[in-house]
Amino acid sequence: MLSPHEIAALMLLKDANETPELDPADLNALARKELVQMDRQAHQQGRVRLTGRGRQFLATIARRS
Repeated sequence: MLSPHEIAALMLLKDANETPELDPADLNALARKELVQMDRQAHQQGRVRLTGRGRQFLATIARRS
């Protein structure tokens, strides 16, 4: 289960060209759940991307709203 902060982080990442300033704990939690992929020092270099699983999660919650 994702926290509201983690869901919001996913939503921000989906629409961002660069990684917005997000809580590193949220990013790490999303990476552990394989919803985002982070390169080394990703939050500093703008290299956080949604995985297919992350996109699918967002599509699922969008259909339920």
